[in-house]
Amino acid sequence: QVQLQESGPGLVNPSQTLSLTCTVSGDSITTDSTYWNWIRQPPGKGLEWIGDIAYSGRTYYSPSLKSRTSISRDTSKNQFTLRLSSVTPEDTAVYYCARSGYSCWGQGTQVTVSS
Repeated sequence: QVQLQESGPGLVNPSQTLSLTCTVSGDSITTDSTYWNWIRQPPGKGLEWIGDIAYSGRTYYSPSLKSRTSISRDTSKNQFTLRLSSVTPEDTAVYYCARSGYSCWGQGTQVTVSS
């Protein structure tokens, strides 16, 4: 059974950095040909892909968010982490982590950007 779980603060101040960690169980983030995604859904809007980190450690980001996005990993903990800098209320959303092809999802976590 593959499980993904997001963790991190639910409230972030404007201009600060949002940081979320996805912990993976039942699979390895270094499994050949896999990649591990961050996706978000603002209230009343559709899903937006943020970026991913591949099994090799290579990262890919949405062009619209690339300048503010960093994804890293800790293979010893089987975790990968999203950092989104300079956040504004427009970054308020439910944030998800997901496996390749969105085959497995975390439950999602609400992040609100507000002072």
